[in-house]
Amino acid sequence: MVTEGDSAPTFTLPGVVDDTFDTFSLSDATDRDSVVLLLFYPFDFSPVCTNELCAIRDAEWFELTPDLDVWAASGDSAYSHRVFAEEYGLNFPLLSDSAGSVASAYDVCYNEWENHESVPQRAVFLIDSTQTIRYAWSTDDALKKPDFFPVKEALDQLTEERDDFGTADVDLVVEYDETPSQIS
Repeated sequence: MVTEGDSAPTFTLPGVVDDTFDTFSLSDATDRDSVVLLLFYPFDFSPVCTNELCAIRDAEWFELTPDLDVWAASGDSAYSHRVFAEEYGLNFPLLSDSAGSVASAYDVCYNEWENHESVPQRAVFLIDSTQTIRYAWSTDDALKKPDFFPVKEALDQLTEERDDFGTADVDLVVEYDETPSQIS
């Protein structure tokens, strides 16, 4: 897995946000001096993934942080993402890594999982505007949810280093609903 301090593998993927299909490029985001919070998750509509992405949707500090782009990527199609985002009111881009090439570049891809090939593992990367990874976390256990307190700490550290990059002073609240322990 790429780790803190490594250069982030660059990519361009199709995706959807606000019912609109588009392409999303890491280099375009960082050219705008944005920081990217890149989340990988296995599947749309699976209980743990749904719970995780709804928690991201509800976390105020993501919305209140200027110049932060939150992107979530799975192997599902942009069409599946559109229905998933509509059903759960997800207000950030969902990217389609259908070949698993980006997850593989970040070394967070199952070769095979539940009879599906090239499925992204659950992972979180905070990438600064120089395309340097400031925070990295992944797990082989698809049922394990990330802890976002270290992400907030890494973002706060980045804020201290950049005069022009500020975050609102808000408490971190990322709540997960209880979900079944099976992913279907």
